Amino acid sequence: MSANESAQERLGQGVMSTGEGMRIFPDVEACIDCGGCVVACKRTWDVPVDDQRIDITTMLEGVEGESGFNSQQVSAIEEGMSPGETSLPMQCYHCENAPCVSVCPTNALQKKDNGFVEVVDDLCIGCQYCLSACPFGAPQFPESNEGLTAVVGSGGTMDKCTGCEERQDVGKGPACAEECATDAILVGSSGEIADELEKRDSGAFFNDTAMEIIFGDDAEMFDR
Repeated sequence: MSANESAQERLGQGVMSTGEGMRIFPDVEACIDCGGCVVACKRTWDVPVDDQRIDITTMLEGVEGESGFNSQQVSAIEEGMSPGETSLPMQCYHCENAPCVSVCPTNALQKKDNGFVEVVDDLCIGCQYCLSACPFGAPQFPESNEGLTAVVGSGGTMDKCTGCEERQDVGKGPACAEECATDAILVGSSGEIADELEKRDSGAFFNDTAMEIIFGDDAEMFDR
C-alpha cells in the first residue's frame, strides 16, 4: 500500500451521515490549518469577510510536540506532555446540552427536535449571555459596533454556524466538512464519530466536561 493510500485509509470519510441527530466534531490530529473550511462557509452562505461562523484556533504555533507525539496531540496531553502545534476548527457543535440555550433569557436560542441549535433572530436582544456561556466561542455578534447598538449597548443579533441544516435536509454535508482536504471535520451520529476517531487512532481533544456538553450521555462512547 502506498503512503497516499495509507493516509487516505486513516482519514476515512469526514461526512458519514447527515440530518436528524447529526453531530459535528473536529479531529485535531487531521487539521492542517489550511482555512478551506472558513472559505467554504463564507462562499456558501455569503458571510462577510470580517465575520466568522467557523474559525481555526492554533495553539503552541511553531512548537514541536514531545518526542513520539508530534502527530498525536491527544495522546501527548493524556500523558501530561506538550502536544506541540495543534489546530482546531471551532464552530457551533450543536451540543446536546447546549449552555447557550440554557442561559438565553428570551428563548432566542432553541434546541430543535432534529438536534440542530437555531437562532430566532426576532427574539435576540443582543445580551451576549450565550457568548459567555459557550465554551467554543460559537456565538458571534457582527453588528455589535454598528448603528444604534453602539449607543444602547446591545450586541446586535447573534449569528453562528447553522450546521448547514438546509444542505443536510437535501442529503448534503456541511460546506466546511465537504471542503476539508483532510476530513478533519467529522459529521455523523455520535457512534459514527467515535468509531471514526478510533479507526484513525485519534482521540477526543476536549475534556470530559466539554464532551458531555457536546454529546450528553453519548460522551461515554469516546475513548479518552
